[in-house]
Amino acid sequence: MHRIQLDKDIQPLSEFRSRVAFYFDKVKKTKRPLVITQNGKSAAILIDVSEYEAMVDKLELLEDIKLAETQIGDGLGISHKNVKNKFSKRS
Repeated sequence: MHRIQLDKDIQPLSEFRSRVAFYFDKVKKTKRPLVITQNGKSAAILIDVSEYEAMVDKLELLEDIKLAETQIGDGLGISHKNVKNKFSKRS
């Protein structure tokens, strides 16, 4: 995901409402998220769909890695030698 540019990617809700189509196009084009504020505080983030999907994919991969690390730590791993033997028997 592209980094937020603080001087360009934070808009108050009133400004966002008045130019919704413009901000949708901007997020699609720049691939940067848009922070929408309400009463001077961050309230929501608008993000491009492809950037969101990439973020979800990365999160799922990290969760799989964490699960694998936990399983290995619990002794549920399989040694490289055993895996190699198992696959060589299939041939």
